[in-house]
Amino acid sequence: MNSSKHTELANHAWSVADLLRGDYKQSDYGKVILPFTVLRRLECVLAPTKDKVLEVAARFQDQDINPDRFLRKASGHSFYNTSSYTLKAIAGDASHAAKYLNEYYGAFSPNAREVLERYDFAQQIKRLDAADLLYQVVGRFADLDLRPVKRDEDGNLVLGEDGKPVEIVTNHQMGYTFEELIRRFAEQSNETAGEHFTPREVIRLMVNLLVAPDSDALALPGTVRTVMDPACGTGGMLSAAEEHITALNPDATVKVFGQELNGESWAICRSDMMIKGQDPENIKFGNSFSDDGHAGATFDYLLANPPFGVEWKKVKDAVEGEHERLGESGRFGAGLPRINDGSLLFLQHMISKMKPVDASGSGGSRIAIVFNGSPLFTGAAESGESRIRQWILENDWLEGIVALPDQLFYNTGISTYVWVLSNRKARDRSGKVVLLDARDYWSKMRKSLGNKRKELGEQHISEITRLYTEALAVLDAAEKDGGHDLADRAGKIKVFRNEDFGYRRITVERPLKLRFEVTEETMATVTASKPIARATDAEAFAAALRPLVGKSWTAKSDAWIALKDAVVAAGLMWPAGAPFSKALREAVGVRDPKGEVQHIKGESEPDPDLRDYENVPLEEDVDEYLRREVLPHVPDAWIDHGKTKVGYEIPFTRHFYVYKPPRALAKIDAELKSLEIEIQALLGEVTK
Repeated sequence: MNSSKHTELANHAWSVADLLRGDYKQSDYGKVILPFTVLRRLECVLAPTKDKVLEVAARFQDQDINPDRFLRKASGHSFYNTSSYTLKAIAGDASHAAKYLNEYYGAFSPNAREVLERYDFAQQIKRLDAADLLYQVVGRFADLDLRPVKRDEDGNLVLGEDGKPVEIVTNHQMGYTFEELIRRFAEQSNETAGEHFTPREVIRLMVNLLVAPDSDALALPGTVRTVMDPACGTGGMLSAAEEHITALNPDATVKVFGQELNGESWAICRSDMMIKGQDPENIKFGNSFSDDGHAGATFDYLLANPPFGVEWKKVKDAVEGEHERLGESGRFGAGLPRINDGSLLFLQHMISKMKPVDASGSGGSRIAIVFNGSPLFTGAAESGESRIRQWILENDWLEGIVALPDQLFYNTGISTYVWVLSNRKARDRSGKVVLLDARDYWSKMRKSLGNKRKELGEQHISEITRLYTEALAVLDAAEKDGGHDLADRAGKIKVFRNEDFGYRRITVERPLKLRFEVTEETMATVTASKPIARATDAEAFAAALRPLVGKSWTAKSDAWIALKDAVVAAGLMWPAGAPFSKALREAVGVRDPKGEVQHIKGESEPDPDLRDYENVPLEEDVDEYLRREVLPHVPDAWIDHGKTKVGYEIPFTRHFYVYKPPRALAKIDAELKSLEIEIQALLGEVTK
């Protein structure tokens, strides 16, 4: 594919901005450029069969029959246009451009017209016409050659030396062109461009990881596979999956399904699917969480790049309602993540659409999804995130995670991770997870695009895919040899058991130790204490204790005898009740490592200020852990087993951390002296 072709096409389309300047704000350029690009592509695709469609339309004009099926057949696509107009003809009649363009637009089949309606196309026609720009814009796009293949003057395909049609603008190039236009539009609108699409090299890698283990099965005759993306954007992942599978088996049937919330991206994806012969009705519009467009459906492959760290507050009621109403029979039964990041909701949604595996082992699905680091470890034990990770691992769905380089995406420079899941793991891979560190596989881009400064070359994609599939393939041998740690030729792969990611969050308590004294601060605390004020006259009580200022006691019993004697001597009653007693102890008691241990019902009272928490691996005995790791340092500590929680996290970076010793002090000192000499020399030149 000519890598500069899509840039050339995007430049041509974006040149319309020169016409719009002044009448349109920069942030509104895309509202014209994107729908006209879609319109021109549809026109170019339909051009070879236009006469045949017009002939069929004329034949059914006066008949009481819906000709939709016949028109689709005549066009050779799932859409058509019954108007005799073309953009070139419309541009040639400036005074009637709006009238003719509206008629042309209205003559599209309903599914194609719905795509353009997402851009509010009729309103743009009206606005351009009012500014006397319409015929110029139409003319500029009429000159944009978006034909899929080359044809001669008689409409016949022009074949190359290999006997195949000579391509002009492939669907792949068209996808790149749309994405480049969306990126420019997003920049002009001060939006986040990366929310709309994923770098193509990342998509290729994800599809490889998703499909590679199934290569043999996909090559079988009569292969039929379904692919779904619940955040499909412009459809790049769906297109790449279809192309990959058909490259393995040209006779394979691939049916794609998707859902998208952004109107412009949905329109582009839907038009792309129409052009490729896919059923555009499979691309649903709306929010996957609150309005599942594929409810009850299951698929062979699922893949997605959901927005990173986007809150789900807008669909909070719908999600929480399903969680509470349906529980484990719904999509979100495992748990709900925090409101500011819906990543793990997408994953649960996708898991709900995996095909079940029958008794013979047939069926099942594979999932690939790209996340930032947050879903790996965010959330404490028994939080929503932790419960979701626990659910996934205990069901043995997580096959592997691949860490990608940072600065790969347009809207963020952070590191990202591809999670691969399957509910049909091979028997010898069951209970295991592959972690692959691919953060060093990248090359620097010649020109940055937003935050994207790095890219994956074909050699990187091939090597990462090889390492991953090889890891899966040799697990059998590693297991038979009794080895738990995979033989890692590249130093980038580690294999763990599911339970290795689980831990117990234990609460380590230490006793509350106090000594007791009466000071001026004690007087102020007593006077301000509400529990004491509710039990007695706080000011009078404080005055009764004043003779004891400067006194101290080691034991609480001795302190209380002295305090009671002072209160009674002042003619006051000693109040009863736990709230009063607790408030007085807070006023008089002082934490002291050598103080008296306080007790509640015969048990040592824990000191909240000394409370600590430890994460202990699931398979380790927590009491043994306490004896080994804690008691040598604090012999009076104990575990409050009633507060123990189970959590799951995947500390990817920790598992691949390599200690780098600090540089020698002598070397650092030598560098500093060298810099000092350079600075002195430069200062000397300045002062000459």
